[in-house]
Amino acid sequence: MLRAVNHNGKIYFSRHRPDGDWFQNALANPLVKIQYNDNILIGNAKLVTDEKLNEEISFLKYPGEERAKEKRIAIEITLE
Repeated sequence: MLRAVNHNGKIYFSRHRPDGDWFQNALANPLVKIQYNDNILIGNAKLVTDEKLNEEISFLKYPGEERAKEKRIAIEITLE
C-alpha cells in the first residue's frame, strides 16, 4: 500500500526516484484508477515539476518525520 496525500482537491503519490513500476505506468498511461479511503477513484496522472510543491507534498506525507526533508518526486492525480 502506498501512502497518499490529499491536497487542494488532488491526490499525490511520491517517492525518491521514478524507477518504480507503478510510477512509470502512471506516467505512460495517465488515466489511472486508485483506491483511496476505501473508495475507487478515476483520474489523470502527471509528474509534478514544481519543486516547492514536491517539498510541500513530502512534508504533508511525513508530518513531523525527518524523512519529510528528503528530496522526492511526485505524481499528481486530478480526479474526474
